[in-house]
Amino acid sequence: MQNDYLLEVKNLTTRFHTHRGVAHAVNDVSFGIYPGEILGVVGESGCGKSVTAQSVMRLIPQPPGRIEKGEILYAGRDLLSLTRGQMQKIRGDRISMIFQEPMTSLNPVKTVGKQIGEVYALHRGASKRESLEKAVEMLEKVQVPEARRRAKEYPHQLSGGMRQRVMIAMALACDPEILIADEPTTALDVTVQAQIMDLMLNLQARQKTAVLMITHDLGIIAEMANRVIVMYAGRIVETASTLTLFGETGHPYTKGLMNSVPVIGSKDASGNSRLCEIPGMVPSLFDLPTGCSFAPRCAHAQSRCHTEMPPLFTVSPGHKVRCWLCESDHSKGTTP
Repeated sequence: MQNDYLLEVKNLTTRFHTHRGVAHAVNDVSFGIYPGEILGVVGESGCGKSVTAQSVMRLIPQPPGRIEKGEILYAGRDLLSLTRGQMQKIRGDRISMIFQEPMTSLNPVKTVGKQIGEVYALHRGASKRESLEKAVEMLEKVQVPEARRRAKEYPHQLSGGMRQRVMIAMALACDPEILIADEPTTALDVTVQAQIMDLMLNLQARQKTAVLMITHDLGIIAEMANRVIVMYAGRIVETASTLTLFGETGHPYTKGLMNSVPVIGSKDASGNSRLCEIPGMVPSLFDLPTGCSFAPRCAHAQSRCHTEMPPLFTVSPGHKVRCWLCESDHSKGTTP
């Protein structure tokens, strides 16, 4: 099945060398995306989700960042071996990305129509007129009202939801095969979040684009993703189909994430609203603990957990968990 991947990441390791020391942001991360699927990546802030996405796009600032090991295979080529010029031809064309905060990603002194058109002109060699028409077409696709007028406006003249639609229009202008969405609704209110998610689902279904959906919101994962990767402290701790992950959660950290989601009507013994939390703090990427990184916060940790890093155990077809509790005669460890 691995040969069917549209994009495959193998043993990706990305670190940041700073005056404080070395931040181990991404550690031996491996996964693949199939054509047309939505792969969710979930975890707390600082777990390595965004750095993984930036590594795939080769947008890690160097220095201080550095991709130290691994392969990112797309169309028979390792993206990490390409020249800057070769990567620029792929970025924005075959592989596009939507960033968390559009106000910092859009150019404040250019109209949104011009910015969308520039992407199309760069990769398709279109004229100025053709590029503007494409920009209007894309704004209509992402349901921006009065698209031709809006194309002449600047980012500060648009609402947060409209700016995010512009980012989606820009990312999809060249019909990419892969779309990386890094927390695309974080700065939006709940109503607009739902609109943006519905929009992305409809566009993805229409264009058959593979999506890497990065989020901390399990509700978005449940609604959108076909498969899920759970990350903690720069490593994958669990991966499964969405149905399996929510029905047969394996890793204590994933269970903690599930339990921390507020449920309407949930009460404790005293009749108060119940909200569970994961005890302890996320470890510093500059000083990761020996063994399992989650062990200091885990109620089920054994002595072995504090000294040995568990591999990813296959607990059922397509379901892998990085936890010693999942070790059995029927479980087979895979690469760390």
